[in-house]
Amino acid sequence: MYQTKPKGKSAQNAKRRVASNPYRSKPYRGKDENSQNSSSNSKEGSKKSYFKSARPASSRGPQQNRTRNRFRGAYINPQMFINKAATPVEVEEKVHVVKTFFTSLDLNKQLQDAIIKRGYKHPTDIQAKTIPFILKGKDVIGLANTGTGKTGAFLLPMIHKIMADPKQKLLVMVPTRELAIQIQEEFVAFTQGLNIKSVVVVGGANIRPQIEKLRSQHSIVIGTPGRIKDLINRKNLRLEHFNNVVLDEADRMLDMGFINDMKTILSLLAKPRQTLLFSATLSKEIEALVAQFQRDPITVSIKTKEISSQIDQDIVRVGRDEDKIEILKKLLAQTAFQKILIFTRTKRGAEKLSK
Repeated sequence: MYQTKPKGKSAQNAKRRVASNPYRSKPYRGKDENSQNSSSNSKEGSKKSYFKSARPASSRGPQQNRTRNRFRGAYINPQMFINKAATPVEVEEKVHVVKTFFTSLDLNKQLQDAIIKRGYKHPTDIQAKTIPFILKGKDVIGLANTGTGKTGAFLLPMIHKIMADPKQKLLVMVPTRELAIQIQEEFVAFTQGLNIKSVVVVGGANIRPQIEKLRSQHSIVIGTPGRIKDLINRKNLRLEHFNNVVLDEADRMLDMGFINDMKTILSLLAKPRQTLLFSATLSKEIEALVAQFQRDPITVSIKTKEISSQIDQDIVRVGRDEDKIEILKKLLAQTAFQKILIFTRTKRGAEKLSK
């Protein structure tokens, strides 16, 4: 049995492959036991390969495991990402005296009654410092972390404004549907019996019911930039009569790539208007947005103490034969857990867990 050599262009291509191969300087001309066996097993008795693989056989591994091993990375020790609480430093305890009451703010009497009915007596810092400026019609930049009462800081004065003048209309832009629903729930709680209507327009939900609600009488629209722009393009939402706008968590909307949608929406609103912007940070992009769409804004910054150093993190290991949900139930049943935030990999997983 004779070994055939490539001719013509095939030979030239073979030389090029050899020259570019960093592992071999010469073509392999000998006989290989494995290739001889495989060629004898083929139906046609195909010719043996003229060149041997550049990679050593030991480095190639079994064919069936190549795809699986490709995605397998090095082991990462989770303890590297676990933060242990720092030893607290003893400081002199100071009693914080609250000087402001909701009754001292110039809000509608019916609205004040609704606030008291919900159990609120004192506004948070961001509320106490921004509400007076908003009631005066000023553009405001509110810088505060999540959980400081920003929703009430803009909802309460805007409800007061609509009660005083029913022609006032408000657009609230938020980054996520969850935040939009949360603001809607707060709005409903504050406006019971006040005959002020709102509409929530968010992605991930059927657009038809939202269009139907927009056709009815409403004073407030709460939504995400993508769905708001979609409704504008469908001519189901007209913004020329909206003379108030709130950008809540503006930094998150920028991070999610909504900047162009935000600019388009803001340019379609009535002029003059009152523009309120709330954010945890004040980046250059937000400053540019402020310069373009706000008039001499008042900046209110509420500095909160960083508490990350006081949080003790840990890992709960779940064995292969253990039920992750059952372990979670046992954790939630402990009295030490008062407020809990759970992250899931998928939306469906979150819905299943909530049930």
